Amino acid sequence: MIFDTHAHYDDRRFFGEEMTVSRDELLEGLFSNTVSGILNCATCIENFDDTLELSRRYERIYAALGIHPSDCGKYENLADTMAALEHAVDNNDVAAIGEIGLDYHYDHYDKKTQLEYFDAQLRLAEKKDVPAVIHDRDAHGDVFEFVRKFQGTALIHSCSESPETVRQICRLGHYVSFSGSVTFKNANSVREAAMIVPDDLLLVETDCPYMAPAPFRGKLNHSGYIRYIIDCIAEVRCTTPLHIERLTEENARRLFRLD
Repeated sequence: MIFDTHAHYDDRRFFGEEMTVSRDELLEGLFSNTVSGILNCATCIENFDDTLELSRRYERIYAALGIHPSDCGKYENLADTMAALEHAVDNNDVAAIGEIGLDYHYDHYDKKTQLEYFDAQLRLAEKKDVPAVIHDRDAHGDVFEFVRKFQGTALIHSCSESPETVRQICRLGHYVSFSGSVTFKNANSVREAAMIVPDDLLLVETDCPYMAPAPFRGKLNHSGYIRYIIDCIAEVRCTTPLHIERLTEENARRLFRLD
């Protein structure tokens, strides 16, 4: 069975024209076949309720709550936003703080605000003793500095770091997860990084409905496609897909403290 450590089933694309079945039918089919667990990651206060409802409805969906760097700018007051996040964490069964992090790809994302929110949410993860699920896009140096000082356990999601940075992250005891990007034709650096993560820190994800692996790139993604990611990682690590499947599920359950 496969554990998808990063998904967004609250996304509106799962209710759009790309869907040939309902979201519930899709999830029920996944759980009846190959998927043993999914971490659904909220990205803003507005989708906390949807993520929590999914985790209540499906025993194999686990909730992560956080403010994504692209959403930090929509809130006027950091203290009020963090109070809302902490209240949601305290009053619900939450497996992680996330998706949080830094995104320097777009100029209109205010860097100062991102840094403030990232710092505050990492401190909340330390306080609540839960993992932090971290987004890093074109912000590798700053993300590493935060992770280096973090007194909890981090998960670098949809890894895009260099192999050397990944090596340093793993030396600190943090986890690294690979999405569909590892299957992309020109993603040699990502595949090299996937080769060097220790067995006990390796995870897989879809980041669905985004980041569909080859040969579905650009299409609606879902947890059923995670097998293509596992196959690719197994190939570069010179092992079997079954081995990757088993160890990544074990790692996910250990990281999120699941039975």
